[in-house]
Amino acid sequence: MMDKAVNLAAESKNILVVEDEIMIRMLLEDMLGDLGYTIAGAVGRIEDAIKLARTGEFDMAILDVNLNGQTVSPVAEILEARGLPFVFATGYGERGLPERFMNRPTLQKPFQQENLGKILSLAFERAAA
Repeated sequence: MMDKAVNLAAESKNILVVEDEIMIRMLLEDMLGDLGYTIAGAVGRIEDAIKLARTGEFDMAILDVNLNGQTVSPVAEILEARGLPFVFATGYGERGLPERFMNRPTLQKPFQQENLGKILSLAFERAAA
């Protein structure tokens, strides 16, 4: 059972999902919805992700580290410059992260809803600190 405080915190939060695998993206969207988050956007191409990172209205982004062989670093750099929190999603563990972002919260694939909720809560707490 998910903690009510986590759900209440999630209710007003919009999440940008950047994931190139359509099935994983859909799974992530479902899990986020179950946790009480709203999907601000879901894209799978680096060009679309960069555009949304620059102009999108959202509270947090989940970034797949590898988008069809391209690193998601340019998107992370834009979000960092805007002061928007983000977490990485990877199947490679922390060693798969771009070096300058090694301290960022990371979601391990395959995703588990409970872990997703915890990581997002942690990332929002860190952003507020």
